[in-house]
Amino acid sequence: MSRCCKVCLKIFCIADLPPYVVTLALLDAANDRDPVVQEQVRKSILTLGNQQPDKVLSMCQDYLLKHPKLVVGHRVVILQTIELVVKSRIDDISYPKIKSVIQLASDEMTKSKEVVPEWQQAASNILVAVGNKYINDIMEEILRKFQPGVLPHFFVVQTLANLSDSNVYGMVPFLNAIMGTMLPMLGMTKQDNMKWVFSSALCHFSESILEYLANLDKAPDPTVRKDTFSSEIYSAYDILFNSWMQSRESKLRLTVAEALGSMSHLMAHDKLEEQLPKLLPTILGLYKKNSEHYIISKSLCQILEASVNMGSRVLETQIDGLLVALHQQICSPMDFSNPPTVKNHNEVLRCFTILANTFPDRLMVFVLQRLENSNKRNRMGSLAVLRHLINSSTSIMETKRLLILASIRQPLADHSNKVKKRVVQVISAMAHHGYLELEGGDLLVRFIIQHCALPDTYHRPPDPEEVTNEALRSMCDNTLHLFTTTVGRLTDVLWPMLLCYLTPNQYANATTPLCKSLILLANKKQTAQEPNFIIDFNAQGSFLYRCIGVILQQCYNKELVRKQLQEILIGTRHNDAIERTGVAMGIGLCASSHLDGTLEKLEEFGKSDAFRKASGIFGLLKDKNDVDVEKMKSTLILCYGYVALHAPEDKLLTRIDSDILHNISKNFNTKVKQSALFIECFCTFQHIESWLSSGQDHERERAVKTTAELLQFYLDNLRVKNLVTFHNLGALVGRLAPRCTDPNPEVRRAAIDCIYRLMYIQLRYEGFSLDYKDDSVEGLLVVREKLSNPDHSVLYKTCSELTKIISKRLPQQQLSTLLFMLYDGLVDAQSNCSRASSVILNTLLKNRGAGLQDLVPEMLEVLHNRLQVIGEEQVKVAIGQSILILATQHLQTVVNTLVAYPLPYDSWSCEMWIALGADSTLALQIMEMIIEKLNVMVPYVDKKESMLRPGLTKVATSQPLAMTCALREMMLNGQSADAVAYLFPKLFSALLVRLGSSVGVQLPKDLNSNSIISDRKTINKINVANFDVCGVAVEALRILLGRAQLDALSCCFLSHCGKIKCDHFEEAILSNRAMAKHAGPRLPSIVESLCPSLCNIYECQRITVTAFFSELLNHHVVTELMILDMLMNNMMERITDTCGTVRMLAVRGLGNIAVGSPEKVNKYAKELLAAMSSGMEENDDPGKLITLEAMSGMSKILLYLDQKNVHLLVVYIFMKIKPFLENENDEIRCASIMLLGNLSKFGSGEPVFKDQIHNVLVSLLLHLSDPNPQVVKACKYAMRICAPVIGSEQISAMFQNHLLEEKGLHHGEFINDLTKYLVRSKSFLYYKNTHRIAECLVMLLQDPDPLVRVKAAEAMGHFH
Repeated sequence: MSRCCKVCLKIFCIADLPPYVVTLALLDAANDRDPVVQEQVRKSILTLGNQQPDKVLSMCQDYLLKHPKLVVGHRVVILQTIELVVKSRIDDISYPKIKSVIQLASDEMTKSKEVVPEWQQAASNILVAVGNKYINDIMEEILRKFQPGVLPHFFVVQTLANLSDSNVYGMVPFLNAIMGTMLPMLGMTKQDNMKWVFSSALCHFSESILEYLANLDKAPDPTVRKDTFSSEIYSAYDILFNSWMQSRESKLRLTVAEALGSMSHLMAHDKLEEQLPKLLPTILGLYKKNSEHYIISKSLCQILEASVNMGSRVLETQIDGLLVALHQQICSPMDFSNPPTVKNHNEVLRCFTILANTFPDRLMVFVLQRLENSNKRNRMGSLAVLRHLINSSTSIMETKRLLILASIRQPLADHSNKVKKRVVQVISAMAHHGYLELEGGDLLVRFIIQHCALPDTYHRPPDPEEVTNEALRSMCDNTLHLFTTTVGRLTDVLWPMLLCYLTPNQYANATTPLCKSLILLANKKQTAQEPNFIIDFNAQGSFLYRCIGVILQQCYNKELVRKQLQEILIGTRHNDAIERTGVAMGIGLCASSHLDGTLEKLEEFGKSDAFRKASGIFGLLKDKNDVDVEKMKSTLILCYGYVALHAPEDKLLTRIDSDILHNISKNFNTKVKQSALFIECFCTFQHIESWLSSGQDHERERAVKTTAELLQFYLDNLRVKNLVTFHNLGALVGRLAPRCTDPNPEVRRAAIDCIYRLMYIQLRYEGFSLDYKDDSVEGLLVVREKLSNPDHSVLYKTCSELTKIISKRLPQQQLSTLLFMLYDGLVDAQSNCSRASSVILNTLLKNRGAGLQDLVPEMLEVLHNRLQVIGEEQVKVAIGQSILILATQHLQTVVNTLVAYPLPYDSWSCEMWIALGADSTLALQIMEMIIEKLNVMVPYVDKKESMLRPGLTKVATSQPLAMTCALREMMLNGQSADAVAYLFPKLFSALLVRLGSSVGVQLPKDLNSNSIISDRKTINKINVANFDVCGVAVEALRILLGRAQLDALSCCFLSHCGKIKCDHFEEAILSNRAMAKHAGPRLPSIVESLCPSLCNIYECQRITVTAFFSELLNHHVVTELMILDMLMNNMMERITDTCGTVRMLAVRGLGNIAVGSPEKVNKYAKELLAAMSSGMEENDDPGKLITLEAMSGMSKILLYLDQKNVHLLVVYIFMKIKPFLENENDEIRCASIMLLGNLSKFGSGEPVFKDQIHNVLVSLLLHLSDPNPQVVKACKYAMRICAPVIGSEQISAMFQNHLLEEKGLHHGEFINDLTKYLVRSKSFLYYKNTHRIAECLVMLLQDPDPLVRVKAAEAMGHFH
């Protein structure tokens, strides 16, 4: 019959069966191993229950009563089914049936005194479902089991708690009496789980009471008051706070805290006031003790709310500690994939709102002070609070608006896009509440427009939470649009302000959103016919001049350009500083396209009558409105400055001396501001700078000499009235110092001249007089002479002397700028100069690098970038030295930074790690640091791969993966050999455990989410494709073994790498037997290092170490090294491990002692026999792997055990073996039969053992035709060994002659002959086994295999 026919027949049969039979069949199938089947069974029972609820409920009850020993899982499914029927048809179920269901659920819930959560929760849920309608009947039953002076069952209390949630109006009238009974129980409670359930119940009770009181109009008894419960609540509070809160169990502490939060609303005011000084610090202290913070924040919020509602005076004394703790919480990052972190964030904001309503001044001072902190996380947290308060506490914040406007300026300058995003959100909130109309609001508008003009980032940041320029720009575009369309009060702020942002070049990318907003504003004003729609551009002169400059840029008519320039210069109001600047900017913009024409017009203007009229003799008689010639000169100099700024670089150098500097010097006057001199000189230098590193000698020479003249000009004309900082010193020295070793001697000397003049400019800024001479600076003249010698060694030595002088005179705040300019010098086209940059750089880092900790990450990133383009090997070596110097001074920062680089490490990141291996002492420190972190860090997390697919996927965490890569690279440096040798046991142990934690672990999709490098280009997809979590650990171990000169072990290890990557890790470890042979003397230290991992929470790590130890026990070397006892003790501890694989490996290891150290078997006889026996009894062993190992191990140790150690246990062991003889698993049948044979040598002469052999003889005979040849072979072996025990010489001789392992056997003939022997002898054996044989044959007649059924019938024919 086909399978389809069988299925159809079954369906028809079921359809014809009465509901009783169907339901019973479904109840039998309710615990099916397949969860899909189980669910369908439940649905089917529910469908029947909806049709006939009383009958189905009765059948469920009867089934449970008739099967008292039903497995828990089966009972749970039936109880859950009862709950579903009750919930769906409670109105249709008869009252007597309701009473019986209540009784059943109550009995099921309390049948076991021990807590069996799944079972008892299912029963409790039935009571809660019934309680929604029959609360009085439920309470009558529950209160019978909730008697004064007797601790109730855990789930009795849990049920009361859940009832108070599901039926508030029904339960609250009972709560006073319930709490009265409960209070004495609290003092009697010793176990944490009972403390937890009582705390949870009090929390639920309090929340139900509060809900009842909040809705008294709907309540059955509107006379209920809060003080009805105050006394009981305070008594409970006293025990929870003073006793249970001190528990070491974090889950209990959190539940107590949650309860205290709810209870605080019901406490008498004087009692709460009295407790606040102790309660609040205790709640805040929980943040440090628990990783889960949402419950704590929720409780704290409730306590604060209760305190404020009662007008607490004590609260003010606690405000400082509250604010610090809450601020730390709000600064914690939110993980939107982890809802508790989001809930915690919202609860903390609620706390701030409560405090803001009571202590607005102190709160604002605190938040705004924290806003000044440059730490990104602190600043983001403060901005989140500020935004929330602006939106939620409008009236209170009204008086703080100017203060907030002043304080928000600092975060405006933050470089982090994450912070900027928060700033935009705050500005948006401020806009809706009238802040932007106040003084200083225009700065916030400008901030939005600046970020509408952000350039693209051109790559996706490795951190998915990082805010890209594109995202921030889009957000600002939308914000500006909202300002224009939805915040009506901003119309007069934005119009005409937005027009001013159309012309400056830095806002060019914001033109589109600006124009859209301006069109909307103009249409709005025109439609409303508002008078300020027409703009008076007389007040906007500067803006107009810039507009003209932009237009002239695009104009191709040179004559028209000249004419317009003439009109601008003549028509300018030179006394107006704003207009003067606008003119200069417009002319500078024009010069970017028309340099020659602009310079000619400026020179012509400088010679015009306007200057002569203003400066002639009649100038003494000029009217007040006449133009001051000095103002005109200022205009002209400003124009030249902006021309230098905007002119094309390829044209500027030829004009800088003859046209720009010459004309500036002609018009220069001491009355012109010093800043003009500074601007012009350094605008000019900007254009010269690119020629300093030209490939042509003459171009470099001209550029450096021009710079020297420019600096001399600046020095000669410098007038310092007040002490100020020369901010550009570091940048200029960094740009010029490498040229001191230029191949061209003229360039070298001119570069020294530049440094010399820069040092004196710095001295002038420090307040020294023009004629002051500094000894160290004068030493530069000596250095200048030495630079005439072209010998490289002399040049670099001289370079070192130059660095000492620079280091002595350079202010600390200029050091960072100098260093970053020197980093640029590392890629100088002239190898002499790039080497000089590295010499200067490393000398400075050695002397003054200790104070640069904050800049270490940035410096490392620059070095990483430079490595990519440097071809000079000597410079690469110097960069390695730089990294070593930084690591010597800032080890933790360097390691943390490099670890956070994107994975897989590119070749340059690898070079940086390899460099750290060059110093053995430093390498030792770093390796120890990494080992320590690898031992405690989370190796992977379990993530749900897809909503459509069941199960979790192991996903690697980034930091341990990165640290493994780091170790791999450091060990590649041969100079790390001493460190590796010293740390070999720890390194091997850490990497072995890491390898075990990597098998089957996938790379995270957001591999570099924690990378500190936000602007690094996207990692090559090919590199990621070849990047394997397990492969990294394998490679690191391979390098370690090679570095430790264990080449033979390394080769053996490599031969098993394929198995490791295929997830057969256990097999690979066990195959790595070379460890025992080649790593002998190191083994004790390795074992000692691995031992702590046996208690690790991660199963994979316990599996790895147990597998390793198990294999070591296969070798005699562990006895020679005296570590056998340690290994055996560890294996004995692991046989109780929660992980089945660990238990299996531990049992295997104990069995391996018979191979590695057989002479020690009798020493551990008692422990070995107990462990193997326990393994054969293992219940939590789905694949029976532990059982298999236990039987195999028992077989091995029985070969070496003495009779005295075994004879008392022979029958006991035999009884353990017996059930496995018929097991479906071939290996288990084979192992059990082999063990039976090995055991028989200890049972000779024992009558009881002889009886047991007779009992299993039929099974052994049947297995002689087993489909598995190994089972047949084992069966032959066992029957030969057991033959003497049987008691018949003829049968024994038959077994010895015919049951040879390699010889074939005709099973039918053998059985026929054996049966004849038995019948003819009429022996005890015959009569003993007749009944047993008959039973077996009857059983075999039901076997699905037809061949077995035929043989069974054939055998039964011999009974005559």
